[in-house]
Amino acid sequence: MASDSPESLMTLCTDYCLRNLEGTLCYLLDNETLRLHPDIFLPSEICDKLVNEYVELVKTDSIFEPHESFFTLFSDPRSTRLARIHLREHIVQDQDLEAIRKQDLIELYLTNCEKLTAKSLQTLVSFSHTLISLSLFGCCNIFYEEENPGGCEDDCLVNPTRQVLVKDFTFEGFSRLRFLNLGRLIEGVNVETLLRPLASLAALDLSGIQLNDVGFLTQWKDSLVSLVLYNMDLSEEHIQVIAQLRKLSKVSLPCNGPHLHLDISRDHLSSYYKFKLTRRVLNLFVENLVNLTSLDISGHTMLENCTIPSMEEKMGQTSIEPAKSSIAPFRGLKRPLQFLGLFETSLCRLTHIPAYKVSGDKNEEQVLNAIEAYTEHRPEITSRAINLLFDIARIERCSQLLRALQLVITALKCHKDDKNIQVTGSAALFYLTNSEYRMEQSVKLRRQVIQVVLNGMESYQEVTVQRNCCLTLCNFSIPEELEFQYRRVNELLLNILNQSRQDESIQRIAVHLCNALVCQVDNDHKEAVGKMGFVMTMLKLIQKKLADKTCDQVMEFSWSALWNITDETPDNCEMFLNYSGMKLFLECLKEFPEKQELHRNMLGLLGNVAEVKELRPQLMTSQFISVFSNLLESKADGIEVSYNACGVLSHIMFDGPEAWGICEPHREEVVKRMWAAIQSWDINSRRNINYRSFEPILRLLPQGISPVSQHWATWALYNLVSVYPDKYCPLLIKEGGIPLLKDMIKMASARQETKEMARKVIEHCSNFKEENMDTSR
Repeated sequence: MASDSPESLMTLCTDYCLRNLEGTLCYLLDNETLRLHPDIFLPSEICDKLVNEYVELVKTDSIFEPHESFFTLFSDPRSTRLARIHLREHIVQDQDLEAIRKQDLIELYLTNCEKLTAKSLQTLVSFSHTLISLSLFGCCNIFYEEENPGGCEDDCLVNPTRQVLVKDFTFEGFSRLRFLNLGRLIEGVNVETLLRPLASLAALDLSGIQLNDVGFLTQWKDSLVSLVLYNMDLSEEHIQVIAQLRKLSKVSLPCNGPHLHLDISRDHLSSYYKFKLTRRVLNLFVENLVNLTSLDISGHTMLENCTIPSMEEKMGQTSIEPAKSSIAPFRGLKRPLQFLGLFETSLCRLTHIPAYKVSGDKNEEQVLNAIEAYTEHRPEITSRAINLLFDIARIERCSQLLRALQLVITALKCHKDDKNIQVTGSAALFYLTNSEYRMEQSVKLRRQVIQVVLNGMESYQEVTVQRNCCLTLCNFSIPEELEFQYRRVNELLLNILNQSRQDESIQRIAVHLCNALVCQVDNDHKEAVGKMGFVMTMLKLIQKKLADKTCDQVMEFSWSALWNITDETPDNCEMFLNYSGMKLFLECLKEFPEKQELHRNMLGLLGNVAEVKELRPQLMTSQFISVFSNLLESKADGIEVSYNACGVLSHIMFDGPEAWGICEPHREEVVKRMWAAIQSWDINSRRNINYRSFEPILRLLPQGISPVSQHWATWALYNLVSVYPDKYCPLLIKEGGIPLLKDMIKMASARQETKEMARKVIEHCSNFKEENMDTSR
């Protein structure tokens, strides 16, 4: 399960070594094959951790690069020892098991390893003398071998390789094997023949296997303490055999999660079952399996009423004492069960259930128990349980938030490729990470949420998963909480926005996230995102909205995102110009003349472009200068559009008269309009702008070539330190603005009103310093 406690030193070191194998434990032979350094000797505690964490990283971390020769590092038991390993899915192939065949494995769990074939059956024989626990759950091809009936190269073209079922393999020689999981074993394998050589089985899982005759189980009636027959269509004969397994009792099994010692549960949606559970069957279990501590009957339909009369059932406080049980047959229990599986049965809603832990759908506790019990091997059940948790989190307050989050994270990691779990899990995460629960979540836990959300976005292009994941990311502080996965999250969002067919709601959320991600981050991040195609993606969105004559949030967010990503980032400004950004700017102005926020965003972006000296000549056209000049008189969004237009022109003017390469409009005429605009603004205007640095403004102060640019820069500083002194007085002082203002006041070319304004800026900052001076001793 996902953990909220700090990582152990062992875990941190393991993770570092796996991500830096060549720099720590290994070297590359022939620039190709990993080899362990000859002076390294690792005990099983470390080797097991390395292998199990490696599998986890390959499965859940897209940045982690798997190594083809990784398992060969553990081929020699003289330098590395393996004892207990858990291998999953496509990560493991026949050659990987073959590489570790000399190891004395005690536990080997192979889960859904569909690439394993009958070659691996032979490798298992290598472990037969030491193996105590073995799981082949979901390894659907491990009893198949390839056969070429032609036997020669030419015949292969006519008779391609075919899969043939191996029927002669048994567990002969596995003398120590006590715990065995054959869940979802392929049809055609004779289970009785396969298992007969095992002398003393303690735990057997036959989930998803249909057996008409289970009489062979009685050979272990003196040793079998755990039996799982999930999704087996039972009969009276099955029940009679189970009743003879009198040793069924609590046992500590070497695998994760709760262990259901008699499990006859089923998925009530998977198929039609003839068998119906009766009061007599439950009585038979209670009377014969006297040591039973754990029972799962989830999904069963009761043929007759097993409950006590409703009046008696509701009497007194809730109790787990068998004598008060609302389920009549369980009144014969000697003690409460440790676990009782009642998921998707009517029994879970009763008042008195004689068990310490119950899986069901009555309340949050039962639902969480169900997710915990079924996640590993039953994604179909887990998905429905998580859906119930989603409703609880959405409608009520989740009282076990930490546990709920950890369970959902574990399910999403375990079933990365299961669409249903990804849909329900991502939806639940949206409600479990909202602001109501924010204070209860650690940095580590929230990072785990982000990781599984990004995994879901990577694995599924499906609309519901993408929308849920994007909405969940909106619950985080952006960009701060996403910076540790900054490149990955940007790539995923851009991939969503570049899809030819886009869902409107996902597009809107994705553009919002993109915008937030490039706001208030350093220039290295912005340049990196620009190189991913960010600028072009936003311009394509704008182009499509223009074609549809639609100015919506996507249009406005796209321009806002371009404004943010071009801030003090010349490369991105150049991309904007190179990808016909100015053409789109003019078309948007013409098509949407009344859209004030759109105008503000566009002019803010062009202010960034104008700050780049090498790019300003591309703005020097009669058409562009006329547009900027006309926007000086705009009242859109307070002063913002007029202010930004004046900022663009101020930087252009800064290049001097010789750079004014157009006849119309005249430079003097534009200067006059700039002065008029600045004088019309209210100095106390509250702003829709956020400066991280004053450097572009400050560079306009120590010059005499364009007094109006100098005045615009001074006005900007005066407004910001007046209205937001706590934020901008320290920034101006830090960036050396005060000496520049003082020098400007001495300049003969500076206008008197500019000098007066500069003095007021200095005075504001001086007062701020005095008010905030630390007088403590």
